[in-house]
Amino acid sequence: MFTGLSAFPLTPVTPAGFDERGFIRILERITSAGVGSVGVLGSTGSYAYLTRTQRSRIATIAKSHAGNIPVMVCVGSVSTDEVLRLADDAQAAGADALLLPPVSYQTLRDEEVFGLFEALSQYASVPVCIYDNPGTTHFEFSDELHGRIARLPGIKSIKIPGVPSSPDDALARVQRLKSMLPEGVTVGISGDASAATGLNAGCEVWYSVCGGLFPHTAKEITDAAARGERERVVQLSERLQPLWDLFRRHCGSIRVMAAAAGVLGLSEADCLPRPLRPLSTDDIADVAAVITRLELR
Repeated sequence: MFTGLSAFPLTPVTPAGFDERGFIRILERITSAGVGSVGVLGSTGSYAYLTRTQRSRIATIAKSHAGNIPVMVCVGSVSTDEVLRLADDAQAAGADALLLPPVSYQTLRDEEVFGLFEALSQYASVPVCIYDNPGTTHFEFSDELHGRIARLPGIKSIKIPGVPSSPDDALARVQRLKSMLPEGVTVGISGDASAATGLNAGCEVWYSVCGGLFPHTAKEITDAAARGERERVVQLSERLQPLWDLFRRHCGSIRVMAAAAGVLGLSEADCLPRPLRPLSTDDIADVAAVITRLELR
Protein backbone atom coordinates (compact mmCIF):
# COMPACT_ATOMS: atom_id res chain seq x y z
CA MET A 1 0.00 0.00 0.00
CA PHE A 2 3.01 2.31 0.28
CA THR A 3 3.35 2.94 -3.45
CA GLY A 4 1.45 4.88 -6.11
CA LEU A 5 -1.12 7.48 -5.10
CA SER A 6 -2.14 7.86 -1.47
CA ALA A 7 -5.08 10.28 -1.40
CA PHE A 8 -5.50 12.50 1.66
CA PRO A 9 -9.07 13.83 1.89
CA LEU A 10 -10.38 16.90 3.62
CA THR A 11 -12.45 16.25 6.74
CA PRO A 12 -15.37 18.67 6.30
CA VAL A 13 -16.41 20.30 9.56
CA THR A 14 -19.36 22.71 9.26
CA PRO A 15 -20.86 24.92 11.97
CA ALA A 16 -23.13 21.94 12.76
CA GLY A 17 -20.12 19.65 13.33
CA PHE A 18 -18.46 16.86 11.36
CA ASP A 19 -20.16 16.59 7.97
CA GLU A 20 -20.47 12.83 7.66
CA ARG A 21 -22.38 12.88 4.38
CA GLY A 22 -19.90 15.31 2.86
CA PHE A 23 -17.00 13.13 3.95
CA ILE A 24 -18.60 10.09 2.36
CA ARG A 25 -19.11 12.00 -0.89
CA ILE A 26 -15.42 12.89 -0.88
CA LEU A 27 -14.47 9.27 -0.21
CA GLU A 28 -16.63 8.15 -3.13
CA ARG A 29 -14.68 10.44 -5.47
CA ILE A 30 -11.44 8.88 -4.23
CA THR A 31 -12.54 5.26 -4.50
CA SER A 32 -13.88 5.83 -8.01
CA ALA A 33 -10.33 6.59 -9.14
CA GLY A 34 -8.88 3.35 -7.78
CA VAL A 35 -6.10 5.01 -5.78
CA GLY A 36 -3.40 3.02 -4.02
CA SER A 37 -4.49 4.03 -0.53
CA VAL A 38 -6.48 6.60 1.44
CA GLY A 39 -4.84 8.64 4.19
CA VAL A 40 -7.41 10.06 6.60
CA LEU A 41 -6.97 12.58 9.38
CA GLY A 42 -3.80 14.07 7.95
CA SER A 43 -3.11 17.79 8.13
CA THR A 44 -5.78 18.56 5.53
CA GLY A 45 -7.93 16.08 7.42
CA SER A 46 -7.78 18.42 10.46
CA TYR A 47 -6.72 15.73 12.96
CA ALA A 48 -5.33 18.33 15.36
CA TYR A 49 -8.73 20.03 15.72
CA LEU A 50 -10.85 16.94 16.34
CA THR A 51 -11.77 14.96 19.43
CA ARG A 52 -10.86 11.34 19.97
CA THR A 53 -14.50 10.35 19.44
CA GLN A 54 -14.67 12.25 16.15
CA ARG A 55 -11.42 10.73 14.95
CA SER A 56 -12.62 7.23 15.75
CA ARG A 57 -15.84 7.84 13.84
CA ILE A 58 -13.98 9.26 10.84
CA ALA A 59 -11.65 6.26 10.73
CA THR A 60 -14.62 3.89 10.90
CA ILE A 61 -16.45 5.67 8.07
CA ALA A 62 -13.31 5.76 5.91
CA LYS A 63 -12.74 2.05 6.32
CA SER A 64 -16.38 1.16 5.66
CA HIS A 65 -16.46 3.19 2.42
CA ALA A 66 -12.99 2.43 1.04
CA GLY A 67 -13.85 -1.00 -0.35
CA ASN A 68 -10.63 -2.91 -1.01
CA ILE A 69 -8.48 0.24 -0.90
CA PRO A 70 -6.18 0.29 2.16
CA VAL A 71 -6.79 3.05 4.71
CA MET A 72 -4.05 4.77 6.70
CA VAL A 73 -5.12 6.74 9.79
CA CYS A 74 -3.13 9.53 11.41
CA VAL A 75 -2.71 9.07 15.18
CA GLY A 76 -0.77 12.24 15.94
CA SER A 77 -1.19 13.81 19.38
CA VAL A 78 0.96 15.67 21.90
CA SER A 79 1.29 12.78 24.37
CA THR A 80 2.49 9.24 23.78
CA ASP A 81 -0.35 7.84 25.87
CA GLU A 82 -2.91 9.55 23.63
CA VAL A 83 -1.12 8.36 20.49
CA LEU A 84 -1.49 4.78 21.73
CA ARG A 85 -5.17 5.29 22.57
CA LEU A 86 -5.75 6.72 19.09
CA ALA A 87 -3.89 3.73 17.65
CA ASP A 88 -6.29 1.44 19.52
CA ASP A 89 -9.25 3.29 18.00
CA ALA A 90 -7.80 3.27 14.48
CA GLN A 91 -7.01 -0.44 14.63
CA ALA A 92 -10.45 -1.20 16.03
CA ALA A 93 -11.89 0.65 13.03
CA GLY A 94 -9.89 -1.61 10.72
CA ALA A 95 -7.04 0.72 9.75
CA ASP A 96 -4.48 -0.92 7.47
CA ALA A 97 -1.69 1.42 8.58
CA LEU A 98 -0.99 4.26 11.00
CA LEU A 99 0.54 7.66 10.22
CA LEU A 100 2.47 9.37 13.01
CA PRO A 101 3.73 12.96 13.11
CA PRO A 102 5.87 13.97 16.13
CA VAL A 103 3.45 16.56 17.49
CA SER A 104 4.46 18.42 20.65
CA TYR A 105 3.94 21.66 22.56
CA GLN A 106 7.53 21.53 23.82
CA THR A 107 10.43 21.30 21.37
CA LEU A 108 11.32 17.65 20.94
CA ARG A 109 14.81 16.16 20.91
CA ASP A 110 15.84 13.34 18.61
CA GLU A 111 15.77 10.75 21.38
CA GLU A 112 12.25 11.78 22.35
CA VAL A 113 11.01 11.42 18.78
CA PHE A 114 12.73 8.05 18.49
CA GLY A 115 11.05 6.99 21.74
CA LEU A 116 7.65 8.04 20.42
CA PHE A 117 8.01 5.88 17.31
CA GLU A 118 9.50 3.04 19.33
CA ALA A 119 6.47 3.05 21.62
CA LEU A 120 4.03 2.96 18.71
CA SER A 121 5.97 0.34 16.77
CA GLN A 122 5.96 -1.97 19.80
CA TYR A 123 2.25 -1.34 20.38
CA ALA A 124 0.75 -1.38 16.89
CA SER A 125 -0.32 -4.47 14.99
CA VAL A 126 -0.34 -2.71 11.59
CA PRO A 127 2.41 -0.91 9.65
CA VAL A 128 3.46 2.63 10.56
CA CYS A 129 4.38 5.55 8.30
CA ILE A 130 6.65 8.34 9.58
CA TYR A 131 5.06 11.75 9.00
CA ASP A 132 7.83 14.31 8.45
CA ASN A 133 6.06 17.68 8.34
CA PRO A 134 8.17 20.41 9.95
CA GLY A 135 5.72 23.07 8.82
CA THR A 136 3.18 21.84 11.37
CA THR A 137 5.23 19.90 13.94
CA HIS A 138 8.24 22.25 13.94
CA PHE A 139 10.51 19.23 14.25
CA GLU A 140 13.29 18.68 11.71
CA PHE A 141 14.20 15.07 11.03
CA SER A 142 17.73 14.22 10.00
CA ASP A 143 18.23 11.40 7.51
CA GLU A 144 20.13 9.59 10.24
CA LEU A 145 17.12 9.75 12.58
CA HIS A 146 14.86 8.55 9.78
CA GLY A 147 17.21 5.62 9.34
CA ARG A 148 17.15 4.72 13.05
CA ILE A 149 13.37 4.88 13.23
CA ALA A 150 12.95 2.97 9.96
CA ARG A 151 14.72 -0.02 11.54
CA LEU A 152 12.03 -0.34 14.19
CA PRO A 153 9.52 -3.18 13.66
CA GLY A 154 6.59 -2.24 11.45
CA ILE A 155 7.95 1.03 10.01
CA LYS A 156 7.17 0.80 6.29
CA SER A 157 7.26 4.29 4.78
CA ILE A 158 8.36 7.89 5.29
CA LYS A 159 6.21 10.82 4.21
CA ILE A 160 8.73 13.57 3.48
CA PRO A 161 8.10 17.25 2.75
CA GLY A 162 8.88 18.85 -0.59
CA VAL A 163 12.22 18.16 -2.28
CA PRO A 164 14.53 20.73 -3.94
CA SER A 165 13.25 22.09 -7.25
CA SER A 166 16.40 21.07 -9.11
CA PRO A 167 16.01 17.50 -10.42
CA ASP A 168 19.66 16.75 -9.66
CA ASP A 169 19.39 18.11 -6.11
CA ALA A 170 16.12 16.23 -5.57
CA LEU A 171 17.70 13.00 -6.78
CA ALA A 172 20.64 13.48 -4.43
CA ARG A 173 18.31 14.23 -1.52
CA VAL A 174 16.15 11.13 -2.09
CA GLN A 175 19.13 8.86 -2.73
CA ARG A 176 20.85 9.99 0.48
CA LEU A 177 17.72 9.28 2.51
CA LYS A 178 17.23 5.88 0.88
CA SER A 179 20.82 4.96 1.66
CA MET A 180 19.91 5.22 5.35
CA LEU A 181 16.83 2.98 5.14
CA PRO A 182 16.43 -0.78 5.37
CA GLU A 183 15.02 -2.66 2.41
CA GLY A 184 11.25 -2.49 2.13
CA VAL A 185 10.78 1.02 3.55
CA THR A 186 9.45 3.38 0.89
CA VAL A 187 9.89 7.12 0.57
CA GLY A 188 6.79 9.16 -0.24
CA ILE A 189 6.65 12.76 -1.37
CA SER A 190 4.19 15.30 -0.03
CA GLY A 191 4.09 19.00 -0.79
CA ASP A 192 2.04 18.66 -3.95
CA ALA A 193 3.90 21.28 -5.98
CA SER A 194 7.10 19.21 -5.76
CA ALA A 195 5.44 15.82 -6.24
CA ALA A 196 6.59 15.46 -9.85
CA THR A 197 10.19 16.22 -8.94
CA GLY A 198 10.03 13.80 -6.02
CA LEU A 199 8.50 11.00 -8.07
CA ASN A 200 11.08 11.45 -10.81
CA ALA A 201 13.80 11.40 -8.13
CA GLY A 202 12.72 7.96 -6.94
CA CYS A 203 9.93 8.47 -4.41
CA GLU A 204 7.63 5.46 -4.63
CA VAL A 205 4.43 7.12 -3.43
CA TRP A 206 2.77 10.52 -3.58
CA TYR A 207 0.99 11.38 -0.32
CA SER A 208 -1.34 13.80 -2.01
CA VAL A 209 -3.69 16.56 -0.92
CA CYS A 210 -4.73 17.06 -4.56
CA GLY A 211 -5.58 13.36 -4.75
CA GLY A 212 -7.92 13.74 -1.79
CA LEU A 213 -10.35 15.79 -3.87
CA PHE A 214 -9.16 15.40 -7.47
CA PRO A 215 -7.97 11.78 -7.49
CA HIS A 216 -8.27 11.17 -11.23
CA THR A 217 -6.11 14.21 -11.93
CA ALA A 218 -3.49 13.17 -9.38
CA LYS A 219 -3.49 9.55 -10.48
CA GLU A 220 -2.53 10.56 -14.01
CA ILE A 221 0.75 11.78 -12.53
CA THR A 222 1.52 8.68 -10.45
CA ASP A 223 0.51 6.40 -13.31
CA ALA A 224 2.92 8.24 -15.62
CA ALA A 225 5.65 7.94 -12.98
CA ALA A 226 5.02 4.19 -12.69
CA ARG A 227 5.50 3.89 -16.46
CA GLY A 228 8.77 5.80 -16.27
CA GLU A 229 7.38 8.71 -18.34
CA ARG A 230 9.43 11.40 -16.64
CA GLU A 231 8.65 14.22 -19.06
CA ARG A 232 4.94 13.41 -18.90
CA VAL A 233 5.06 13.58 -15.09
CA VAL A 234 6.57 17.07 -15.28
CA GLN A 235 4.09 18.23 -17.94
CA LEU A 236 1.08 17.05 -15.94
CA SER A 237 2.33 18.77 -12.80
CA GLU A 238 3.22 22.01 -14.57
CA ARG A 239 -0.31 22.10 -15.94
CA LEU A 240 -1.52 22.25 -12.31
CA GLN A 241 0.59 25.30 -11.49
CA PRO A 242 -2.50 27.49 -10.90
CA LEU A 243 -3.58 25.06 -8.16
CA TRP A 244 -0.13 25.06 -6.58
CA ASP A 245 -0.21 28.87 -6.71
CA LEU A 246 -3.49 28.85 -4.76
CA PHE A 247 -1.91 26.65 -2.09
CA ARG A 248 0.97 29.09 -1.69
CA ARG A 249 -1.28 32.15 -1.69
CA HIS A 250 -3.54 30.81 1.07
CA CYS A 251 -0.95 29.51 3.56
CA GLY A 252 -1.24 25.89 2.51
CA SER A 253 -3.80 23.60 0.97
CA ILE A 254 -6.51 23.19 3.58
CA ARG A 255 -8.45 26.41 2.94
CA VAL A 256 -8.27 25.85 -0.81
CA MET A 257 -9.49 22.26 -0.50
CA ALA A 258 -12.33 23.35 1.77
CA ALA A 259 -13.35 26.00 -0.75
CA ALA A 260 -13.16 23.44 -3.55
CA ALA A 261 -15.36 21.00 -1.62
CA GLY A 262 -17.95 23.74 -1.33
CA VAL A 263 -17.69 24.68 -5.00
CA LEU A 264 -18.22 21.04 -5.99
CA GLY A 265 -21.25 20.73 -3.70
CA LEU A 266 -19.59 18.07 -1.57
CA SER A 267 -19.96 20.06 1.64
CA GLU A 268 -20.91 23.55 2.74
CA ALA A 269 -18.86 26.59 1.76
CA ASP A 270 -17.81 26.88 5.40
CA CYS A 271 -16.42 23.44 6.22
CA LEU A 272 -13.33 24.18 8.32
CA PRO A 273 -12.96 23.62 12.08
CA ARG A 274 -12.49 26.80 14.08
CA PRO A 275 -10.39 28.81 14.47
CA LEU A 276 -9.79 28.22 10.73
CA ARG A 277 -11.96 30.39 8.50
CA PRO A 278 -13.17 29.91 4.93
CA LEU A 279 -11.80 31.94 2.06
CA SER A 280 -13.48 35.15 0.96
CA THR A 281 -16.12 35.15 -1.76
CA ASP A 282 -13.62 36.49 -4.29
CA ASP A 283 -11.04 33.88 -3.37
CA ILE A 284 -13.62 31.09 -3.63
CA ALA A 285 -14.44 32.37 -7.11
CA ASP A 286 -10.74 32.05 -7.98
CA VAL A 287 -10.76 28.46 -6.75
CA ALA A 288 -13.85 27.70 -8.83
CA ALA A 289 -12.22 29.22 -11.89
CA VAL A 290 -9.12 27.06 -11.48
CA ILE A 291 -11.21 23.91 -11.08
CA THR A 292 -13.08 24.71 -14.27
CA ARG A 293 -10.06 25.81 -16.30
CA LEU A 294 -7.95 22.80 -15.36
CA GLU A 295 -10.90 20.38 -15.52
CA LEU A 296 -9.89 18.96 -12.15
CA ARG A 297 -11.58 15.69 -11.27
